[in-house]
Amino acid sequence: MTMPTVSDVVADTIDRLVNGPHRGVVLDSPPGAGKSRAVVRTTVHLATAGAPVRVVAQTNSQVDDLVHRVAEAAPGLPVGRYTSKDYAPPDWLLRPGVVIRQRLRDLADVPVVVATAAKWLDPVVEQRGPWAIIDEAYQMRSDTLLRLARIFERALFVGDPGQLDPFTVVDVERWTGLPWNPMQSAVAAMLTNNPEIRPLQLPHSWRLPPSASVPVSAAFYPHVPFHSAPGQGPRRMWLPTNGLGGVHDRAIERATETGWAYVELPARHTLRTDAEAIQHVVALAVRTLERGTMIESQDEPEGTRVRSNRVAIGAVHRDQVATIKDELVRVGHSDIRVDTANRLQGAEFDVVVILHPLSGRRDATAFHLESGRLCVLTSRHRHACIVVGRAGIAELLDAHPSVDPIPLNTKPKFPDGWEANHSMLEHLMRHRIRAT
Repeated sequence: MTMPTVSDVVADTIDRLVNGPHRGVVLDSPPGAGKSRAVVRTTVHLATAGAPVRVVAQTNSQVDDLVHRVAEAAPGLPVGRYTSKDYAPPDWLLRPGVVIRQRLRDLADVPVVVATAAKWLDPVVEQRGPWAIIDEAYQMRSDTLLRLARIFERALFVGDPGQLDPFTVVDVERWTGLPWNPMQSAVAAMLTNNPEIRPLQLPHSWRLPPSASVPVSAAFYPHVPFHSAPGQGPRRMWLPTNGLGGVHDRAIERATETGWAYVELPARHTLRTDAEAIQHVVALAVRTLERGTMIESQDEPEGTRVRSNRVAIGAVHRDQVATIKDELVRVGHSDIRVDTANRLQGAEFDVVVILHPLSGRRDATAFHLESGRLCVLTSRHRHACIVVGRAGIAELLDAHPSVDPIPLNTKPKFPDGWEANHSMLEHLMRHRIRAT
């Protein structure tokens, strides 16, 4: 049986959206599968057929990126950026064909208009359009979809089912199990109320090499497995300089060989801002640059040096991110990207260093066991992922088994966060380097 190509899946998606019996079509995308390209191709196809298209994203940066991609893919197609009064467009977005306006009526003749979900909820948006394309639909809450549904006839929902669900600090137990639970994702609510709709799936990851796609798929996508895209040519990472033999050099050397390294610190219960672990995280990112790490891929066939803007550090708490940033400033590398898993969704780097969500903890809360959080952190890289954590994570997981009751009328979440964490930890232990 031949695996469908991205073009096949996108063509099938467009056909279902235009000619299918349902008002909604779902296109699932594993990490780096070409989700944005699918959104752009569908947008251009619909707009060039003569019907206005409304594109919905979740953040301003996602909107800017989509506007730029559509304008680049179809230079003769005007693209509108519907925005608020205090919005300042980045310089790279100011190009011919991009129309930036604060009032929707000023974009009435523009065939493609892109805005955040929050902006599309403006009361001035009264006229219903034929098409909507909702990007990162698994990040949108169902109550937002309910309010947006009035502005389109048919919609394409595109997103990654393995990553983070909508998040809030409000107590939502009162809605658990109810069909109108606002904290369901837009996709989950739509499929619950339309069980006859079968999601389509992009078949391959163009970001993750086989060394990463296999463990990430097994841990976070057990029911919808994916593979690294074939035919990409060689992809490798190497070090042109010799190391000093320390734990950081050994970890980086391991990562260049296998794509993974797990630096395990001695077992200890710590504060969230574990100073020792953070120093290791920063040192690994900086040492990757100091060693002059080189990469080769389809995009860089001659080989190129890893630049600081292609290295990222991920954590799960904002105070951890702030402490890591301070440490990077102290060592003179403030240009390395540092962020939480929530804000790293959709981003891509050559090398990623992460602080394990369960490192140094006394308990394993639902927040830290959320499978999407670890999925985001371990699937941002094109070449290597280096994880820092303290010994004892396996014992911590065993001491906090997944025994949360499943409320009535609520489907169990797959993958289970406890199982996903165990699966990824089992993989990381094969690449363990102990720090003493």
